[in-house]
Amino acid sequence: MTKSANFDVRRSIAVNLYLRAFKDAIVRFDDKKGWQRSSHIALSMMFALFPFCIFVLALAGVSSSGLDSQKVINLVFGAWPDVFAAPIVKELSAVLHQSDGKTLTFSGLLAVFFASNGVDAIRVSITDAYREVDTRPFWKTRLLCISFVVAGGGILIAVAAFLFAIPLYLDLLDATKMNLVPLGFRDWKTPWLGALVLLIIALVACHKWLPGVHRPVKDLLPGVLLTVLLWFLIAKIFETYLVHFSTYSVTYAGLAGIVATQLFMYLMAVIFVYGAEFNGRLAELKAKAKTA
Repeated sequence: MTKSANFDVRRSIAVNLYLRAFKDAIVRFDDKKGWQRSSHIALSMMFALFPFCIFVLALAGVSSSGLDSQKVINLVFGAWPDVFAAPIVKELSAVLHQSDGKTLTFSGLLAVFFASNGVDAIRVSITDAYREVDTRPFWKTRLLCISFVVAGGGILIAVAAFLFAIPLYLDLLDATKMNLVPLGFRDWKTPWLGALVLLIIALVACHKWLPGVHRPVKDLLPGVLLTVLLWFLIAKIFETYLVHFSTYSVTYAGLAGIVATQLFMYLMAVIFVYGAEFNGRLAELKAKAKTA
């Protein structure tokens, strides 16, 4: 058999493996109470969202007085559809303008623990997908979740500083009049791209460290990339539905924005849990294929 034929066979086997994992993950999701776990994540993340943003803003004020907090907020919600992000950004901006530095810093420290509850909900769901039972003690898993909040805030600040320093750097290159800036580079939406990169990094970190099962990144990427792709598709579909077909404003009046955001986060949680189940099933199928 030629090398080309061997490659075609291996590719066919791999495609069938992924398709079977995709189908089996749907069954696993339903059998392992994925709908309930998604509700847990959505509600926990809804409560954790504001504390995390407050912590990030406090960290930004302490670590870099020259960094615009509004730009940090825009980076956090850069990949969100405007219909969901706008009300949250508005309220965060109001909190930011009504609080002084000391108050915000104290609130940020207090918010770390509350934000870690959202991370813990994610940990429980990934653990269910990868190893069924987490044998680590409570204090260790809680410290891990708090570490995720602190590290996430620090990385977010660093990326924000880097992304919003790019225009200044490009201005310096333009000042040299040597045409060093590639054509079309200024048209890139760096905050949106930064949010996407942060999202992928966060998902990989969650899948790698939260469940306590050590797996190489290459084994985690299929579920992570599937999650990001489905998030993008569902976000666009749901945003179109809200803009053109929704009657939330009639049904829920002033609560329409909150209800729509909660439903959006629930859909995102469903996809996240499904992505973890996909990775878990894919790992099982690969292990069986090796022993066969």
